[in-house]
Amino acid sequence: MNFIALIFTAFALSMDAFAVSITKGMTIKNLKKSTALKMALAFGVFQGAMPLLGWALGISFESYIKSIDHWIAFILLGFIGFNMIKGFFDDRKEENASELEFSATTDVDDLSNKEIIMLAVATSIDALAVGISFAFLNVSIIPAASIICIITFLVCVVGVFVGNKVGDIFNGYAELVGGIILILIGFNIFNEHTQILSKIFNSLF
Repeated sequence: MNFIALIFTAFALSMDAFAVSITKGMTIKNLKKSTALKMALAFGVFQGAMPLLGWALGISFESYIKSIDHWIAFILLGFIGFNMIKGFFDDRKEENASELEFSATTDVDDLSNKEIIMLAVATSIDALAVGISFAFLNVSIIPAASIICIITFLVCVVGVFVGNKVGDIFNGYAELVGGIILILIGFNIFNEHTQILSKIFNSLF
């Protein structure tokens, strides 16, 4: 995986956390900078730590499945991306219920550390599977995890303040964008190993 693909992967992984940051930003009446930074830091740390854990699990099995590494990466990233897109459309179906819930929580002034940690864990699970795929692709995990951590932190800082200032203008499409990006990156990895697009093109022309 090249540097550009890694950057896009980091942004794609951060979309769930970005969506949650916007949502929580909307629900905090008097947003403090310390709250925004605390939330973004938690999201970034967990998002960076999960690939490390996934990589550690995946590296143990590298010798057994190296011949199918591109399939594993494609399936994992495709599955994660599909679930994110599915979540986007499921959210659309529940839009009315979400609006009622939002209206009932707009008076919150802060977030507890417990809630922040729970949100950070929930939004970083996808990164665990990505870390496993990194092991199969021989990605340098420390730089990769660091990039994911930093980008998630920056994205979430922006997300909290955007949510607090302009409401849910951007929130609705975050999961959809992230899901599409992950699927495209998964297919790109698969294509790099199999050259399937070139084979299809050559067979047609």
